Amino acid sequence: MRKVLFVLLILSVLVSLGVAAKVTIWCWDPNFNVAIMQEAAERYKAMHPDVEFEIVSMAKADVEQKLNTILASGVKKGLPEIVLIEDYNAQKYLQSYPGSFADLTKKFNFKEFSPYKVKLMTLNGKVYGVPFDSGVAGWFYRRDYFKEAGIDESELRNITWDKFIELGKIVKEKTGKYMMAGDPYDGGLMRILLQSAGSWYFDKNGKPYIKDNPVLKEAVRLYKEIQDSGISKEVSGWNEWVAAFNNGDVASVITGVWIVGSIKAEKSQSGKWGVLPIPRLNLPGAVNASNLGGSSWYVLEHSENKDVAIDFLREIYAKDVDFYQKILIERGAVGSWIPAQNGPAYREPDPFFGYQRIYLDFTDWMDKIPPVDYGIFTYEADAALMGVMPDVYNGNLTIEKALEMAEKQFLNTIGY
Repeated sequence: MRKVLFVLLILSVLVSLGVAAKVTIWCWDPNFNVAIMQEAAERYKAMHPDVEFEIVSMAKADVEQKLNTILASGVKKGLPEIVLIEDYNAQKYLQSYPGSFADLTKKFNFKEFSPYKVKLMTLNGKVYGVPFDSGVAGWFYRRDYFKEAGIDESELRNITWDKFIELGKIVKEKTGKYMMAGDPYDGGLMRILLQSAGSWYFDKNGKPYIKDNPVLKEAVRLYKEIQDSGISKEVSGWNEWVAAFNNGDVASVITGVWIVGSIKAEKSQSGKWGVLPIPRLNLPGAVNASNLGGSSWYVLEHSENKDVAIDFLREIYAKDVDFYQKILIERGAVGSWIPAQNGPAYREPDPFFGYQRIYLDFTDWMDKIPPVDYGIFTYEADAALMGVMPDVYNGNLTIEKALEMAEKQFLNTIGY
């Protein structure tokens, strides 16, 4: 109550001075993050008409470059109140720029957010962000193709990756369709595999964990097995990848929930798709759940209207159940605030997916995602590993030697 009164006091003082509190927000993707923030701002303004919002839409790379440049310069002006940061980069910002982001530990009830999201924005026991969209992964599959291949849906549940490859060969033989599409030099699937077993490129102390990581060794083996089996259609870039399933060339897609909109864009395929838990690694502790991507909101410690910004995020992103229903229906955004998942939109059958309640399933899988520490150099580790994959595919390197070389390259890159 004291905090609410403090924000109201700030607003009343500004009103008495004829000055509107302005909250500036930096984010990317006009059809997703920007549009969702506009909806959030309208809802807050309905309660606090004296607050203004400036939602600045930039490319993701531009947001990151501008934020890095200002924070590195030590200048405390020119920053927004709120910025969107991709989850993989959260620790890089928090550790590189201590004191730059507001400590939100006591401002929110973080037990109401998905634990794996809270962990990645926690540093030294303090929480610095407000969890936003989840990248909970799913196995999207074509019901008609699997039926044509003579494979019953019951055979697809909670399987291993080796079983997935085995089934993929059957699908290819019976239907002529690839099991999946992918760029063999992209690290997205590698991150799904690692997190499904609770592992990452770094150990619990933040040190590189590539050469001797048994989960990574198994993941690289699967990358090569998928490549050698011929079940994956090789594509390059986002557009070719999306075209592969929109054109009906593949029987399934394994990725984050955020792909729903792209799959549903091909309306002629309505009713032909379903979603299942992803396959798991054949390792102790591995589960049929993981994550890919996602981002969260952060408040800049030295921004002019920090307290109003925090109140805004608390009122909308930690209290407004209806807000989460609307962004799920209109944008396909699966939030990580748990109380919202009991809302009606999450239970609505989707005719495109054969009337499956897909968001109810996704929230169930979200709870099973193993929390991991992404560290501060995820993309650098990705690049080092993908750099040796050509020699893994052609047999010039053993997996053990490739991981050794990848770790060496990674250490050289970051100057460790």
